[in-house]
Amino acid sequence: MSGNTQRTSASFRFPSLFVQVVFATILGLLVGLFAPSVAPDVRWTTDLFLKLIVMAVGPLLFCIVALGIIGAGSLKTVGRLGGRALLYFEAMTTLVLFVSVGITMLLGAGKGIRFVPTPGDEQLVATYSGNAKHLHESGVSGFLLSLIPHTPVSAFTDGNVLQILFLAILCGCCLNQMGATAAPVITLLESLSALFSRMMRFIICLAPLGVFGAMVTTTARYGLGTVLHLASFVLLYFVMIAFFIVGVLGSCLKICGLNPIRFARYFREESAIVLTTTTSDAVLPRIMEKLEALGVERQVVGLVVPAGYSFNLDALSIYLGLAVIFLANATGTHLTFWQIGTMLVTALFTSKGAHGVPGVAIVVLAATLAAVPSIPVASLVMLLAVDWFIGIARALGNFAGNCVAPVVIGRWEKKIDLEQAKRVLGMH
Repeated sequence: MSGNTQRTSASFRFPSLFVQVVFATILGLLVGLFAPSVAPDVRWTTDLFLKLIVMAVGPLLFCIVALGIIGAGSLKTVGRLGGRALLYFEAMTTLVLFVSVGITMLLGAGKGIRFVPTPGDEQLVATYSGNAKHLHESGVSGFLLSLIPHTPVSAFTDGNVLQILFLAILCGCCLNQMGATAAPVITLLESLSALFSRMMRFIICLAPLGVFGAMVTTTARYGLGTVLHLASFVLLYFVMIAFFIVGVLGSCLKICGLNPIRFARYFREESAIVLTTTTSDAVLPRIMEKLEALGVERQVVGLVVPAGYSFNLDALSIYLGLAVIFLANATGTHLTFWQIGTMLVTALFTSKGAHGVPGVAIVVLAATLAAVPSIPVASLVMLLAVDWFIGIARALGNFAGNCVAPVVIGRWEKKIDLEQAKRVLGMH
């Protein structure tokens, strides 16, 4: 009898997080449609989930960005390589940002929604919109001054993503040049990075709870029509990411002389992990190993991959362009070309340092919306219900971009063995 019990217990597997999120979405949709009166009672679940993410994401971003700069090696020897990498990062993120805005405007995504924010919406996103005000206090000079926190601690207590990023870059550059003296601090940063990564994994386990509350609230207030619009938003984003991976990144690989399909197959295991976890953190060491085995020199891999995790966020740029225009249409906000241009420039700043951590895109989007004050920041509450699903494509797009970038930079710098790469990919 006890043997049967043990076999039953061993054979039972708790559903994966993805399955839980799907179930929570369906359940929230049904509750919102057939029992809308309970929406105020479950709203706290979304608030709780997002507050936990904001609590942990700042220290985690700081550690990852600082350690990425430290791992790049001597700042003098990698100066040219780093400059070319940043030039490539900026060119690619700018291109995809402009294209995503153009496509979204052309399709008129979000025009069927009539969103009117409530005080509850404003309170829910107050934590994230508060970070955005630092971007636009006094034009360019105000923006530059707002990057500097009053104290190193205040950047974290205020939850200001851009100040945390500035502090991380400054600390990373200083530690890079301190030699053996920096070893204890680097060890501490590595331990803190592992700690907050583990904490984030615990917090993400509550994603079904947050998604359930967001879906109930959205459906109860705006009905099934809004949910369908949100579903089309998710579908459009997936199509954009697919076009980016196949069309843009595939073309880059072809120019470098590699087969895009074989390259994708080479990273298929890592892609599966990113898809199921919605973050590429776990596969970072494996990416670097595989790129070196592919023939990309270690110096290029060591600089471009960690830096790309903070600065080469193409999929996030696509999301920002799509989301801002979508929310403008949903709230009936007319945007001038000057406002769109301001938003694009702001998005290029706010997207830096927001690598694949689930939930941080909400903070970044709030900061970007501050470039267009006429769009109610509270409107981003609509996207909370589908942020998990958006995160799947976002993580995969960023992952793909950071696999291709070292190949492009290596080819540019003539620091890749193409014959070895072709042998590894089975092109010979």
